[in-house]
Amino acid sequence: MTDNIYRERINALRQVMAEEGIDFYIIPTADFHLSEYVAPYFRVREFFSGFTGSNGTLLIGKDTSDLWTDGRYFVQAEKELSGTGITLRRMGQQGVPTLEEHLEKTLPAEGTIGFDGRCVPLEEAKRFNQIAAKKGGKLKTDRDLAETIWTGRPAMPAGPVHQLDEERLAGEAASAKLTRLRAEMKKAGAQIFITSRLDEIMWLLNIRGTDVECNPVALSHLFVGPEHFVLFLQDTEIDESIPHHIASCGGEIRSYGSFYDYVAEYDYQTDEKVLLDGHASSYRVYSAREDSRIVYARSPIENFKAVKNATEIRNIRSVYRDDSAALTRFLYFMHRRALSAKEAGGEYVTDLIDSFSVDGEDSLGAYLNEYTAAMRLDDMRRQIPDFVELSFPTISAYGANAAMMHYEATARDHADIRPCGMYLVDSGGQYLRGTTDVTRTIAMGDVTQDMIRHYTLTAIGMLRLQNAVFLKGCTGRNLDILAREPLWRDGTDYKCGTGHGIGYFLNVHEGPQRISWQQTAAPETRMEVGMIVSDEPGVYLEGQYGIRIENILLTVEKCTSMGDTFLSFEPLTYVPLDRALIDPALMNDEDRRFYNDYQASVRETILPYLTDEGERAWLAEITEEI
Repeated sequence: MTDNIYRERINALRQVMAEEGIDFYIIPTADFHLSEYVAPYFRVREFFSGFTGSNGTLLIGKDTSDLWTDGRYFVQAEKELSGTGITLRRMGQQGVPTLEEHLEKTLPAEGTIGFDGRCVPLEEAKRFNQIAAKKGGKLKTDRDLAETIWTGRPAMPAGPVHQLDEERLAGEAASAKLTRLRAEMKKAGAQIFITSRLDEIMWLLNIRGTDVECNPVALSHLFVGPEHFVLFLQDTEIDESIPHHIASCGGEIRSYGSFYDYVAEYDYQTDEKVLLDGHASSYRVYSAREDSRIVYARSPIENFKAVKNATEIRNIRSVYRDDSAALTRFLYFMHRRALSAKEAGGEYVTDLIDSFSVDGEDSLGAYLNEYTAAMRLDDMRRQIPDFVELSFPTISAYGANAAMMHYEATARDHADIRPCGMYLVDSGGQYLRGTTDVTRTIAMGDVTQDMIRHYTLTAIGMLRLQNAVFLKGCTGRNLDILAREPLWRDGTDYKCGTGHGIGYFLNVHEGPQRISWQQTAAPETRMEVGMIVSDEPGVYLEGQYGIRIENILLTVEKCTSMGDTFLSFEPLTYVPLDRALIDPALMNDEDRRFYNDYQASVRETILPYLTDEGERAWLAEITEEI
């Protein structure tokens, strides 16, 4: 597809904008549920821009087009937007205006800002409304302008929905969760709660779906009253067991498409208030009942699901051991192939073990590349009990490609792997026992001193955060410096947060907890026992190489002392660090102890999973003390 295609699509959009009287049209990365990852039907921003990252907002004016994205995607966006005429706006960089600031400056008098009101959060839409009002303008939010332009648009996803075993997997009955939710509604002074967040609905009702790739969710909305609730699902997704399960919890199922009418036409009592999360509810939900008295608060479900219960924790520990063992075997495979290529004096790493079919062509004997390496790891994960799907497309990146944080190799666009430099793999799976996410960077042969220095500093930061002891009440902003400071001393930074929460057989990125020094619109969340968070510092040098090391940590209670409670982390990930990339001279005594203790725990935990003598010998060697 040529870049002119995107110019043609944007010009077609401008014609529709002119017909609708719209000066600026906003296209976010979102569906009707404000999801991070969206089904093909909702990839409107990608359709008009060609940018495939999971976060970005496209703004189309009468003669301008701009795209805002964060530091994870600067390199990727610059590459994918090349030739489209779209200006890349690097969020958070000095001198780069925010989308709101840009609109305040460029919206003409009495101008109109347009967007699909189902795809923009209420709080964000309010800010757009204020900008328009200052200019004597207005919002137009009742249409998806892509519907008349996007021919051959994928269908709305509508897969099966199933109930999660409440005793073996969920650990808490849906009825009990609803009771907890209604108690929080009462505390907030609300009698009704409305949410369209898919992971919240799935978690609350102990159901899962198949509508979004890598996210086991079903397109749905939820309306909860004092004693009754309504779940809005697509008709094709409903089988006999789900209505029975919903009815047993005091609810009913209605058609997905009837949601907005139901909200607008519901017989609200005079004293009834509606609890809405302005960051998680779409503008359309708000505008459907603007005269209702609304209580604005963070959704109680967000905190509920962030704190894993005993059943979830038991299952998560189990699946992370299985998952770590699979990745360890994969790293051994990569090491062995690189070593063989180096000994043979080859320029590229060859793959002579198994064959993969790529576009119908057998790759046996071909060079090992990023795509076939990812396919091999994906296949190893599929052998793990309870595997359902990947938790995100595997990031398999060699050399300079690893500098793009969310790079994805394809069958036609990939790099061959050489027996030198570094290879990065960021991957995970969705299992009935939980959701996994892990990243490792390994040497494929000769590396530079800069690579070793950056890898060592990244490992030091990861291990310092993993071994943190902190006062109960601390937030992720208090902890971020532990991972970042070794790199800061070197004059290096990574343009993203250090850690995110992870769902239980749900979204791989979950709030409200996060580890980052940067302040966001969302309130800071205190770390609590049972919360899971990633720990993933890194170095990304455009055009050179990328390094990321990611472990997943469970928050546990460390001790109580002098009336205070202290918390710490338990690593869930047991995958070796690459000893070949470690420079002990950059470590102090404590850093070396953290490193040796972790490597020993990996050896002790994973060795029983390995039956191949080569794998066992390699693991013993790579985890030797420094």
